[in-house]
Amino acid sequence: MRIVFTDVPAAAPALNAVLEGLTALDAVLLAASERKPSLYEQGVRYEPEPRGQEDWVNVRGVYRRRRGDCEDLAALRAAELRVYEGEPARAVAYPSRRGPGKFHAVVLRADGSIEDPSRLLGMGDKAA
Repeated sequence: MRIVFTDVPAAAPALNAVLEGLTALDAVLLAASERKPSLYEQGVRYEPEPRGQEDWVNVRGVYRRRRGDCEDLAALRAAELRVYEGEPARAVAYPSRRGPGKFHAVVLRADGSIEDPSRLLGMGDKAA
C-alpha cells in the first residue's frame, strides 16, 4: 500500500508531525521483525531525491533501496533508538541553510544532542 501526503505545509510543526508518523511506523516494523544491524552497518547511503520530488520511505524501502534522504534516515535512526535502546529519540526538522522553505531532518537524542544520519551516511561527500 502506498500512502501519499499532499499539501503538508513547509513549516517545522507540520513536518515534525509527519516525521513522528514515519518514525512510529518504522518502530512498529522494526519491533515486528528480526533485529538487524544498525542503519550505519547496513550499507545504506544518503541520496537526495530529484528536485521537486519528496517520497517519505519507511525502513523496508530504505533497506531495499540501500539509500534514503534526510527524513527517511532520521526517522529510521530514531526508531532504532526507541526499539533497540529504549531511548525516546525523535526525528525533527529544522530550517536548512539552502533557502526559505527548505528543511533538514535530524535525530534529537534524549540527552539533547543532535545526530545527523544523513551526514554520517554521505551527505556532503563529493562521491555522494
